[in-house]
Amino acid sequence: MQFFLEVLVGGLLAGVMYSMVAIGFVLIYKASGIFNFAQGSMVLFAALTFVSLVEKGLNFWLALAATLLVMVLLAVAVGRLVLRPLVNRPPMVLFMATLGLSFMLEGAAQWLWGAQVHALSLGIEDRPFDVGGVFISEFDLFAATTAALLVTALSLAFNRTRTGLRLRAVADDPLAALAVGVHIEGLWAVVWSAAGAVALVAGLLWGARTGVQFSLSLIVLKALPVLIIGGFSSIPGAIVGGLLVGASEKLAEVYAGPLVGGGIENWFPYVLALLFLFYRPFGLFGERTVQRI
Repeated sequence: MQFFLEVLVGGLLAGVMYSMVAIGFVLIYKASGIFNFAQGSMVLFAALTFVSLVEKGLNFWLALAATLLVMVLLAVAVGRLVLRPLVNRPPMVLFMATLGLSFMLEGAAQWLWGAQVHALSLGIEDRPFDVGGVFISEFDLFAATTAALLVTALSLAFNRTRTGLRLRAVADDPLAALAVGVHIEGLWAVVWSAAGAVALVAGLLWGARTGVQFSLSLIVLKALPVLIIGGFSSIPGAIVGGLLVGASEKLAEVYAGPLVGGGIENWFPYVLALLFLFYRPFGLFGERTVQRI
């Protein structure tokens, strides 16, 4: 039982890291109805910008503030140059635009900062400590606390503020929102800035765990089953989906992996996501969409 609990807790804490990336997707989809495939590249760009500034001599907090400013400026540029010309276009057009943006961000990151791998330290040791016989990493606990604070703040912002109400109105019908005086471009800048800030946090946590390298952008693929399970429009769903993916993949690898020769951890989340698409395509917390024909 103790071994089972250690595997389960390790999976849950790994799932928190997946959720950090998925939250960025949810923010933009919830506010604009756009599936932002560039979120993984935003994580890479933010982490690479931060670590490069630190290596050039800036202290931690100055580098953090400068990187956050860069992500806000990027958000404004995306809203003005990419999204505004594509208002009310089909979802596939917007998706392809974010796909192109993803490659542009990766190219810009390589041009600005190079392609070498960078080590990143946040000053938090990956030291395990005993909690009731279960060993928990100090770093994982820090990541879980950070995710909980982010979810709380973002949920309050979407559900308790006028800006959150306007963002949901723009997602439902951008032309109708524009007709009643909603400033769409400004709202898109807000939500993309928030997604950029989340990408920065996720990039720092993932970079401290695996190093800042270009494969960091591929964590977008691990966020997809999280979004399918939790729901594309739910911030708490991103956390729950991440926990389910992290726990199930670790347990499947340990207990079912030996039966099939191992490697089940890499593809089991997609099997789980496929089952959700069959039986609950809007996810655990996603909103049902009804279209009149």
